[in-house]
Formats: sequence, C-alpha cells, structure tokens
Amino acid sequence: MAMRLQSLLLGVLLLTGFAAADGKTTAVIPSRYSSASLNRSSFPSGFVFGSASASYQYEGAWNEGGRGPSIWDNFTHQYPEKISDGSNGDVADDQYRRYKEDVKIMKDMGLDAYRFSISWSRFGGVNKEGVQYYNNLINELLNKGLTPYATIFHWDLPQALEEKYGGFLNRQIVNHFRDYAELCFKLFGDRVKHWITQNEPRTYIVNGYASGGFAPGRCSAWQNLNCTSGDSATEPYIVAHHFLLAHAHAVKVYKTKYQASQKGVIGMSLGTRWFVPVSKATRHRNAANRSLDFMFGWFMEPMTSGQYPHSMQVLVKERLPKFTEEESKLIKGSFDFVGINYYTTYYSRYQPHNNSANASYLTDARVFESTELNGVPLGPPAASSWLVVYPKGIQEILLYTKHKYNDPLIYITENGVDEFNDPTLSLPQSLNDTHRIDYHYHHLDYLRKAINDGVNVKGYFSWSLMDNFEWTSGYTVRFGFVYIDHDDGLKRHPKLSATCGANYYDEVSVFTSYFKYLIILHLISFNFRNYIF
Repeated sequence: MAMRLQSLLLGVLLLTGFAAADGKTTAVIPSRYSSASLNRSSFPSGFVFGSASASYQYEGAWNEGGRGPSIWDNFTHQYPEKISDGSNGDVADDQYRRYKEDVKIMKDMGLDAYRFSISWSRFGGVNKEGVQYYNNLINELLNKGLTPYATIFHWDLPQALEEKYGGFLNRQIVNHFRDYAELCFKLFGDRVKHWITQNEPRTYIVNGYASGGFAPGRCSAWQNLNCTSGDSATEPYIVAHHFLLAHAHAVKVYKTKYQASQKGVIGMSLGTRWFVPVSKATRHRNAANRSLDFMFGWFMEPMTSGQYPHSMQVLVKERLPKFTEEESKLIKGSFDFVGINYYTTYYSRYQPHNNSANASYLTDARVFESTELNGVPLGPPAASSWLVVYPKGIQEILLYTKHKYNDPLIYITENGVDEFNDPTLSLPQSLNDTHRIDYHYHHLDYLRKAINDGVNVKGYFSWSLMDNFEWTSGYTVRFGFVYIDHDDGLKRHPKLSATCGANYYDEVSVFTSYFKYLIILHLISFNFRNYIF
C-alpha cells in the first residue's frame, strides 16, 4: 500500500508540473490501455520487440566517409519539386554521428532489437569507413543488449549502377547484389544473425517504375506524371523479376557458405495491405484476392511455389517474365522467415477492363482500391493520405499468410502511424501522441489474437524509432516514437508513446514506463487492483 501511495503522489506531482509547462495542452494517456491485459507476457516466450529504420531516412552524411551517391540522392537533388517540402536525406537524423545516443534511447525504451539497413552506397566496394560505421553500430547495439536485424537493401541503390546499366532493369544487378550481400555476410555475419535481403520491393518498384513518384522516377509518358522515361506496362515486372532472382541468389550464398557457421536466418520483408471487398458480390471478393496477388503474392507466391500468382499470369500474359526451371527451384523456399510490413487496409472493387486503354501495372489487376467507401473512410485517417487505421487488418493478413503460404515463420518488420509536422504546435503538444499509443496497442492486440489462432509470429518492429525523412513526404509527416527537432540541432525528444513503450515490452509496474507523463489520469481510469505493484 505504501508503494502505491508513493507512486500516486509522484504521479500527482508530475501531473502538476507537466500541465504547468503548457497551459494549452495536457498530455493524457488514454484510459483504455491496461498493462494487465497487454504486456510482454501476452506474447510467446522469446518474442522480439523492436523498432525499424532505413539508411537513407536516418543516417545523413550523404557525401562523407567514402559514401557515394545513391539514386535517392540524385532524385531529391535533381527533382526537389517531387518531394512535398523540397527536402532530402542529406542530413536526415544524422544517425551516422549520433548512433550511440540513438541506441541509448532504444535501450531506455525497453526494446529488444533494432532493424536497420546497410547503405550499398556507403558500403561501396569495401569502403573501410563505411564498414567501420556499421561495425560500430552493430557493436554498440550488442553492448547495450539489443539484437541487430540487418536489411541489405532498402531502396538506396548506388547511382553508379543506375547509370552504368539501368540498375534493377538489367539482369547484371542479380550478380552484383549477390556479391554485395556476401560481403555483408562475411563482414558482419559473426554478429548479425537476422538478415533481410530486401525491404518492400513492391513499393520500390511500383513507385519507381509504374507511377514514377520514387527514385529512379520512371513511368510511361502517356500517364503524364512527369517521368524522365520508362514503360509502366513492362518495367515493373522486369524489375520485380530481377529482385526475386537477386534475393534468391543471395539466400543461396548465405545458406551454402555462411549459415552453418554463423547460425543465422535470412528472409525478405514484404509490404502489404489487407483488402476488404466493397460487398459480398463474387466479383468484388475476387477483386480483393487479386489486390493481394498483385501486392503480396507477386513475391510471396514465387518464394513459396516457384511461380507467379495465377491471376497475374492470366492478366499480364506475355509481359510477365517467366522463370526457368532452375530459377523456379532456386526461388522456391528461399527464406527462413518472411517479414510483413503492415500499416493499413483498403477497400477493393472490381473494375472492368478498358480494352482501348494503354497497359500499365497500375490497372492490370482490374481493381479499384480506396481507403473509403461512399465518402466514408474505412478507419480514422492518419497524416499520410494512403494510411487509415484498421488494426484488424494485421490479424487478417497474418491468418491469410498462414493458410495460403504454408504457415511460414513471420516477423512484423514494420507497423506504424504518422501525424503532420505542425510548426504551430509547442514542443509539449508535439510530444502528446496518444493516437500512436492507440494505434500500436490495438495492432498488438490483434497480433496477439493471430498468434493465439496459430500464426507463427516471432517479433514485432514498429515504424519508426524516430521521425525521419519519409520519402516523397519529406519531413512533412512524423512516424517516430521520438521527436526530432529540426530547429534545435536535431535534438531528440521522446514522445508520450516512447515513455509507454516499455508497458508493452517489459513486465514491470506501469509506473516505470508512464511516470513521466500524467500517470495519475491513467490510474484513475482503471481499478487499481488490475495492477500488481
């Protein structure tokens, strides 16, 4: 009882101090989140909680330490108008210099692991300064008790390869990627035991080669999307084919030369939404299945069966490359686990084919996808126009993956929500991200339900540890648990969600994670007997 009273008094004092700091806003932890109902013990023993990042979005130091330019350096420098605020990743979060500070933040949050990507452009051939940076980062993580999860490619292709032969449009990339991946295994595999070959190839491909919104900015001229060149009917499928072959060859190298001695595992992270048909009509249910085929099955089906989804073969026809028998065998089963990046769910509606229209990946599935139906959003809208909050979707996609793709081992390698970067807000107001607590709490709850339904999920990585450069959105939106103050030397400020993260990640008193922000209001909302002090 004395401990309870001390904690209550501490909460009252902190409540008074925090409210006085900003008379306009009071950060309130939503009353519906109970550590008694959702904490580490809610998940299987050994379940990993981590946070994710990407080199271009975090590191900065774009032309330092021997790093060469990537296609994203080229894209943001040549076409700043394609970025919402005209910004770039030249400095980003400056993690290249501040990695020790960031690792300490992870440790303080109670995380188990950190998923980062290795910049091919920084790595170069064997750029010693680049290698040293990743050695330093990996060692710092391990010294602080965090497990490194390394992504080999997260979209920042060296500009030199793009200029030399067209990057992933050319089959030469397969061997170059294999060799680059092997260098990663050789140099870091003694400490990195979890490898992700590629992150969200579909996002890279569709935005880079069908709509042209991402680097390298290619698409068909008839779409009038201000692309430099390209063919939205063929290039996305060619690039995806080379992605899969590059992945499979890298996995083969790892499994034949390194896995036995290094004792690690390897997979790929795939971005996908869940899709809800607009009605129970067969044509709309089939449309939702095609949405999944063209987004998720495009990569998951070859890795499971060695072939592209049947719907893609039928609709794309001769524009869809074919695997040789040898390639099919190589790709089939080329993973120890699959990473799933889930953020949102869309409606799917059957869309009749227009025979007179030009072909494009964007219309090949014959589906209209939207976040709303009859003007009503499927869930609460986030800052990004593509993101509505639909937590049940994470359970649905996990069950779908289990039943359709032979019950693979799964990690959720990204899951998160954003808010607008609003310069009119005070710092305390900007840190009051109760919507993020709501988002992760409910997604973790549905994730737990999927596990209880038999889905083999071993870990959960939130996106993202810190606010960062969000591709074409630049710095106009914020996905982080940690606020980055661009007006104060990139100073890091943990948001409310960061202080409560340990409530999910650690079986400790709710006070150890919530005490900094208005814990008294949280306690009032629940029966005190729900907590064990």
